[in-house]
Amino acid sequence: MLVLITYDVSTIDHHGQRRLRQVAKTCLSYGQRVQNSVFECIVDQTQFTLLKLQLIDIIDEEQDSLRFYQLGKNYKSKVEHIGIKASLDLEGPLIL
Repeated sequence: MLVLITYDVSTIDHHGQRRLRQVAKTCLSYGQRVQNSVFECIVDQTQFTLLKLQLIDIIDEEQDSLRFYQLGKNYKSKVEHIGIKASLDLEGPLIL
């Protein structure tokens, strides 16, 4: 399923800057960055649960926020992109 993850991490101190880097790094291990604080991740239910728990452990719920949008398996008809920074086909072959 496609999950869209958005986050806002307070970076007024070095602890917040560290949390921001950790959130981005964790999201990168599951998907691709599509905007500064927005990731698209193709995951199964188990991976999604693990990812969500990892992110909840990182953030400070008093200062930061996370949003998870579960777009499901038929997401291609639900996502429209206009402009620069075209998305990669997350289910396509990887060519290095």
